[in-house]
Amino acid sequence: MTNLHRHAPLRVALVGLGTVGGGVIRLLETNGALIARRAGCPIQIVAISARDRTKDRGVDLSPYEWVDDMMTLATRDDVDVVVELIGGSDGPALTLARQCLAAGKPFVTANKAMLAHHGLSLATIAEKAGIALKYEAAVAGGIPVIKGMREGAAANEISRVYGILNGTCNYILTTMEKEARSFDEVLKEAQDLGYAEADPSFDIDGIDAAHKLTILAALAFGTELDFDAVATTGIRHVIAADIAEAAALGFRIRLVGMAENGAGGLFQRVHPMLVPLDHPLAHVDGSLNAVVAEGNFVGRLFFQGRGAGDGPTASAVVADLIDVARDEYGDAFAMPVAALTPQNPADAGKRVGRTYLRFKVQDRPGVLAEIAAATRDAGVSIESMIQRGANQADGVLVAIVTHAGEERWVHDALHRLAGSDSLLQTPMVMHILD
Repeated sequence: MTNLHRHAPLRVALVGLGTVGGGVIRLLETNGALIARRAGCPIQIVAISARDRTKDRGVDLSPYEWVDDMMTLATRDDVDVVVELIGGSDGPALTLARQCLAAGKPFVTANKAMLAHHGLSLATIAEKAGIALKYEAAVAGGIPVIKGMREGAAANEISRVYGILNGTCNYILTTMEKEARSFDEVLKEAQDLGYAEADPSFDIDGIDAAHKLTILAALAFGTELDFDAVATTGIRHVIAADIAEAAALGFRIRLVGMAENGAGGLFQRVHPMLVPLDHPLAHVDGSLNAVVAEGNFVGRLFFQGRGAGDGPTASAVVADLIDVARDEYGDAFAMPVAALTPQNPADAGKRVGRTYLRFKVQDRPGVLAEIAAATRDAGVSIESMIQRGANQADGVLVAIVTHAGEERWVHDALHRLAGSDSLLQTPMVMHILD
């Protein structure tokens, strides 16, 4: 690709005019002169496209050409780069990405779902065409974690990458913690405030975080993307009592996405975890995101900031456009696609660590002994056990923290208890970030 920015503006087609799309327009209008100096040329939106032409988006769209058929943007000579902000793992977003890249047009996206499912094929097309596939905005909003991993930490062997990857879940958990309120109540408030969608399952069931973790793992370890290999559990079953017990034990509960590459293979999981108070993730509150990467020479890297919203995400999109204007881009996942290795999933059951278990049980003699016997027979050593409440109608809560041991032992103990009429609901399992 020639250096378009030497004499002419970088001409951008913007597809998708939701919160982030409006933010991109406002950012370019506000910081346009500074961006031009840093990019080496003006960055100008020349065409826009979205589903509803009549919707009021809070920005003036009159300076830009409206395009009804977004697919035509892939082959227009007066468009240098296409920005996709419509979302969705398949459908129009994927078709547009494929057509743009096949036509030799750089492509910028915030679409983590599409990348998690189709990133390898898209990177292959971009690589063959020798053009940019950029996606800083797809992970952790305005935090430059993709650039940090792909460029700043490129000389390091990364052993582990993990973090708080979903602001909705973090807002819910930290509000429950600070105000001693129930999950359902805080979720409703988050929806009213616009932090959560009307259907929040994509966030609260961990799917959004799993998409982002899939991308981070490929960058960190040079492995092929495999969304289906991420073991995913959300936060909808975390209750106020879990928050209180964690606090009493010196922890805070966070939804953590973690990927770790070792001799046993690649481990990937999104799961609510108990985070020690002396760990930086314990102090990431509200809708903030944070990512930790551990390199063999650089040590621990900690990225924190706003993980969503029009301003932060637009900032990441425009940073990618500046890279395109400068011709500063390489392989989408830090190395050629052919160099990415197939995943060898690790056996999570062999992971060693401590675990928090919460049971809701019948208020009757012998229940604690039954739980203790099951854990003993499975080889689980109990560090502490707490019983709260005594209400025969609702049962009582029993919280256990185990000593370090293999996770399969915990699962064996729960299997031994399965079907017991002493248990009033499925036990809650949360591992401890040690």
